[in-house]
Amino acid sequence: MSEAGAVRRRRSRAEVEALVAEFEASGLMREAFCRQRDLAVATLDKYRRRVGDGDWRGGRLLAVELVSSSRNSDGGNLLVVELRSGRRIEVRQGFDAGMLERLLTVLDRA
Repeated sequence: MSEAGAVRRRRSRAEVEALVAEFEASGLMREAFCRQRDLAVATLDKYRRRVGDGDWRGGRLLAVELVSSSRNSDGGNLLVVELRSGRRIEVRQGFDAGMLERLLTVLDRA
């Protein structure tokens, strides 16, 4: 990224909010979005934290659509979440919530 060698310019709150909104609407992974805008991923992450705590644990809710409801082969409930990026997470009844939280944290940083 050229940001490291460039003169740092402080963005206004409105600019930061617009950049974060643009990222969230883009459907791109963080690296791809930052590469297109010549922006460091760490800078985007910092902006996302500033704007309403962009971390998934920040209390923000996203609208989702229930596509189907099913039971897995052993008769237990199955929850499938497919992200815009194409990543897919399947959770079965009795899952370990702590492990899911760690997985989502790792995926969010990817």
